[in-house]
Amino acid sequence: MCRRLLIAVCMFFLSFYSQAQELQAKVVVLSNEVGSRVDRKIFNTLQNALTNFLNNRKWTKDTYQTNEKIKCNFLITVKTALDGNIYQATLTVQAARPVYNSAYETPLINFMDENLLFRYVEFQQLEFNENRVSGNDPLVSNLTAVLAFYVNIILGMDGDSFSLKGGEPYFIKAQNIVNNSPDSRDILGWKAFDGQRNRYWLMENLTSARYNLIHDAIYGYFRLGLDQFYDKEAEARKAVLNALQQFNTVNSEIPNSMVLPFFFQGRTGELSKMFKKSPPDEKAAALDLLSRLDITNANTYKQELR
Repeated sequence: MCRRLLIAVCMFFLSFYSQAQELQAKVVVLSNEVGSRVDRKIFNTLQNALTNFLNNRKWTKDTYQTNEKIKCNFLITVKTALDGNIYQATLTVQAARPVYNSAYETPLINFMDENLLFRYVEFQQLEFNENRVSGNDPLVSNLTAVLAFYVNIILGMDGDSFSLKGGEPYFIKAQNIVNNSPDSRDILGWKAFDGQRNRYWLMENLTSARYNLIHDAIYGYFRLGLDQFYDKEAEARKAVLNALQQFNTVNSEIPNSMVLPFFFQGRTGELSKMFKKSPPDEKAAALDLLSRLDITNANTYKQELR
């Protein structure tokens, strides 16, 4: 009897871990800019519902232990409340992954999507179907479609950071969401003509063969670079410098792509500290590349790496 009980307990925990979800997501919904005619309690309910949606859904077939879950933040800032329970908002997505042999966590993604339009009625069920992304009401399904898109981008970036092109299955899923996205004249962000910095172009840059070198650079930056700093600092910096050269090759061949500012967003401090102790020649090379690749923060690099 005891043996049977022990087996049952073991099977329970085995089943639990085999289904362990991938994300440790924190969701915040801010509604300060919405007028008083809307009951703020709705947004608390939405925040809880989205937290459950992200953390309790199984997004991959892989097994993730508790300490392997990807830490991520989803900040929805509601800008306007329209008739018919429709809301205009922005979505900021952040995710990080640990660096080997350290307590440091490096950014995977730090991006603001300025085009989130959705319909939400308090306590409505949040659903997402990979095979039927759009759903019956595009404005209802757009909320979960956008979140699912960024979940797959996070999983893809995480996968690429650990193995060469390891994120490809998730970028393909993101591509499927874009191709079957909710269709309405008021919904923006899914089409090429909606702008130059949107979900369509991010997906295109991460799945097009023209950008294959990007995945080599991501792997080199994280796995061959950051993860090796504890044991082999000099070699690790060279690996990161090589990744920057690969990014620069892409930038030279395909100027004004979305994926480069997407990658470098929120990474200025990390890169500055990385090359601060470099020999003069290496520091000069890093400064030259970073000034081209992350133009917005060029002055910061100049101050830190002189």
